[in-house]
Amino acid sequence: MHETPRASSYKSYKVSMRTEIAAVLIDIEAQLRQLGLWEKVSPSAAALASDEPFCIDTLTFPQWLQFIFLPTLYRMLEAGETLPARSGIAPMAEEYFRGTGLRSAELEASLLLVDSLLSAGGIS
Repeated sequence: MHETPRASSYKSYKVSMRTEIAAVLIDIEAQLRQLGLWEKVSPSAAALASDEPFCIDTLTFPQWLQFIFLPTLYRMLEAGETLPARSGIAPMAEEYFRGTGLRSAELEASLLLVDSLLSAGGIS
């Protein structure tokens, strides 16, 4: 049984969307490193186990990106799991970086792109 052109196009769309998300995640890691925010040592297991959004009570925002967000999305992409249908990380980044003096515009733009890609429709 052959796939209809429409089903085939949708499948290609999902693959290219996943590839685009993976590329943006790589950019986010590179930008964190460039800003000097990439850490060599992982926070404690207790800090990573916080129930608060963005682990705000135990991690900095860049730590959350490095140790929670990026690994979770990489794992989901590799396992072919359904990705979140909504994301709102960019506003948190704007708030965190406001007044820091860091040149975070590129990182914030990448996070906004991830928000847009994920929110474009449930990607399974």
